[in-house]
Amino acid sequence: MTPLLTVEDLRITFPTRAGPSEVVRGVSFTLGRERLGIVGESGSGKSQTGRALLGLTPPPGKATAKVLNFDGIDLKNASAATWRRLRGARMSMVMQDPKFSLNPVMTVGKQLLEALKFGAGETRAEARVRALAMLEAVQIRDPERVFRAYPHELSGGMGQRAMIAMMLVTEPDLLIADEPTSALDVTVQVEVLRILDALVRDRGMGLIFISHDLRLVSSFCDRVLVMYAGRVVEELKASELDKAQHPYTRGLMNCLPKIEGGVRPLPTLERDAAWAL
Repeated sequence: MTPLLTVEDLRITFPTRAGPSEVVRGVSFTLGRERLGIVGESGSGKSQTGRALLGLTPPPGKATAKVLNFDGIDLKNASAATWRRLRGARMSMVMQDPKFSLNPVMTVGKQLLEALKFGAGETRAEARVRALAMLEAVQIRDPERVFRAYPHELSGGMGQRAMIAMMLVTEPDLLIADEPTSALDVTVQVEVLRILDALVRDRGMGLIFISHDLRLVSSFCDRVLVMYAGRVVEELKASELDKAQHPYTRGLMNCLPKIEGGVRPLPTLERDAAWAL
């Protein structure tokens, strides 16, 4: 089966006073109609990788790749018009912090309707019904009130749910979710994961799930990429994460808190300079 997304030798560079700094170095992977988890410490390059796939590397950063192909479309040479057609409609990204992702001077409802753009002959009234249904699907109890609210009037968790609704309402073919459940309580987290799972299973959506929560990734995703210092150090089935071979992955697993055992001293992650080479 032809992959939905093919990435080969993705590199992201930012200029510094000491010269160019490569923050993502030679990342390669394919994505089918599946759930791919990307894990690693803060600063390992996870979020920058996700942004680059949507052409959102912030200037003066520069993203390059040997191959960057989405459903037969060459993203390396995509025009601005092509990106406008793809972003939102076929490719979406749930950003990590809704406070910086939602437009502060537009109501949540207006932003949801803007995402829909009334495609496929849909009227504004029909789009509004669809947007309200998606807000309700992410367990917002009063969708009418949130639809009329501005982002600053929402709590962090509710803002996160509104952001997730905005990215899912178009039913994209590829969703990049950057810590999508970090600000949510457990019951809402389960509901959001259920929605994502249904889109992958029933619509064949491809999902890239970026997270620090190794236990969540191991139970929810199909495959996992482990990133360290801008490169992929290990790729394995999510269900076999506890059988990882790379010492960095094993170190991350060993640092997970355990209720039983009372380990003293607390485990720390030992690093080897060779991992970054």
